[in-house]
Amino acid sequence: MTIGVISDTHGLLRPEAIEALRGSALIIHAGDVGDPEILDHLRQIAPVVAVRGNVDTGRWASALPATLDIDFEGHAIHVRHILEDAMPLPDGISAVVYGHSHKPSIEERGGVLYLNPGSAGPRRFRLPVTVARMSVADGRLTATIIELDAAGR
Repeated sequence: MTIGVISDTHGLLRPEAIEALRGSALIIHAGDVGDPEILDHLRQIAPVVAVRGNVDTGRWASALPATLDIDFEGHAIHVRHILEDAMPLPDGISAVVYGHSHKPSIEERGGVLYLNPGSAGPRRFRLPVTVARMSVADGRLTATIIELDAAGR
């Protein structure tokens, strides 16, 4: 089973992101959705869980939680938009998924996997356009960043 992870779409869902997320059993959107239709389109691929980002305003966005905890094959995953707001973490967390910075990152700290899938929306500065995947192999939670071929868009 694989989780597709996306963040910072800011109202733009690229066809390359849709392709990269196909085959996911679940999709996590780590905030700054920008438009509720993004979540509707993602739901055509797989079930979606999402948190509210700092640009997500309006009635539709109030339905999104600020944080979310999910279980994935026995691993507790904490999701929020801004990493700094996550401290301290809930007990027993295996991973933290976050967005906001638009910088893709995978690191492990104190036995906790930290994943920022980067931004799949409008390109910012010279940062890559990316999504991520999470899976469990041999009981261990792993993550991979997928750079999208967005050809300067």
